[in-house]
Amino acid sequence: MSLSTVTTIEALRDTLKPWRKAGNSVAFVPTMGNLHDGHLQLVEKAKECADKVVVSLFVNPTQFGVGEDFDHYPRTESEDAKKLDAIGTDLLFLPSVSEIYPINHRTSISVSGLSDLHCGKTRVGHFDGVATIVCKLFNIVQPDLAFFGEKDFQQLTLIRALVRDLNIPVEIRGIETVREDDGLAMSSRNGYLSADERLAAPALYRSLCQARDRILAGEQNYPALEKRAMLSLREAGLQPEYFSVCRQSSLMPASTNDMELVILAAARLGKTRLIDNVYFSKTPL
Repeated sequence: MSLSTVTTIEALRDTLKPWRKAGNSVAFVPTMGNLHDGHLQLVEKAKECADKVVVSLFVNPTQFGVGEDFDHYPRTESEDAKKLDAIGTDLLFLPSVSEIYPINHRTSISVSGLSDLHCGKTRVGHFDGVATIVCKLFNIVQPDLAFFGEKDFQQLTLIRALVRDLNIPVEIRGIETVREDDGLAMSSRNGYLSADERLAAPALYRSLCQARDRILAGEQNYPALEKRAMLSLREAGLQPEYFSVCRQSSLMPASTNDMELVILAAARLGKTRLIDNVYFSKTPL
């Protein structure tokens, strides 16, 4: 059976009605397209957990800032549809910008306390755009479950807060980051890297793993650890934006008493902005 594709909200809802009438559970995987193995693993996990799987491809303009790569973001809808068809996706939602954002659209959503941290410091308004599009897509699809990659840990944390605060009846599932053999987290933007930059890029994940291992070995001076990691990244040819040891629950700076930690990092390499993280639990001394 070939992949069904709809481009309007009305057609999507018409497709979903008989599924729900038959008692089928619906899982949703929102994407911006240019699909790689990380995206496809989200779909595979969704298939394991629900009767029907809906995937959206939508490059959301409201989460791109001035001077960012909205116009150049890779759009590969035909290739993406073939990949989704090959793994048995039930429905592809491929809306236009005007379908999602009608004329005079003026409502946006902001998750205070999360939107302006870390990536939000340099990408002003980015997470408001994320929160708004995710809320709109949840209202449109009304899934039972939704799947997101853990590579963008801040985004996942924000979406979980959004769902909790607005009482949206969807279960959020975070799926482990899919990596290349050398540790680089898979990303649609990795295609921007030159050959030399691609060789340097895994330094971000290595620095995260080294910092995690030092903490697990007893390191308690987190600010000093963060400074060393920033220096190491610069020496590897990257331009780090931040390297932060945080509490998993709030993404605020961690204290030595915190047991559930996440280390978040972002760095630029040429024209490419890389993000990654590692999260872990400390063992009480």
